Amino acid sequence: MQRSAGKVLASIFWDQDGILLTDYLPKGQTINAEYYSSLLVQLKDILKENCHGKVTKGVLFLHDNASAHWALATQKKLAYLGFQCLDHPAYSLSDYHLFPGLKKQLKGRHFSSDMEINAAAETWLDRQPSEFPFSGLQKLRQQAKKCIALHGEYVE
Repeated sequence: MQRSAGKVLASIFWDQDGILLTDYLPKGQTINAEYYSSLLVQLKDILKENCHGKVTKGVLFLHDNASAHWALATQKKLAYLGFQCLDHPAYSLSDYHLFPGLKKQLKGRHFSSDMEINAAAETWLDRQPSEFPFSGLQKLRQQAKKCIALHGEYVE
């Protein structure tokens, strides 16, 4: 039996038009406020480049409840960059739209290196139809409406 390369942690930032930034955490590191804040700066630069100055009123931003995302240093960086955070629902868009398909694609496969895992993930992301990101945001909108109607109760 051949052992696979192991786990890889990916941070994927996307909007209705597609993937903006994918970052693979180097082995032996953890995502802390400093690391995450550096990703946010990269994201802001990508948004400036892609949107040609159209992002003048800030960015509505949704991320999960990981401690690095809500650390004071991260909150200060988000405010500085003009990102307005939305409250994270119990089961976010990434929980039911982006990652399940990716995990299914990678499950049961054996990889000889992290680079091979990253390449397989990139291939899967690149093969998604052009409407994939927008349909995910539509699903988030539907889930938010259900959550509001149920006064914040669990929504499947």
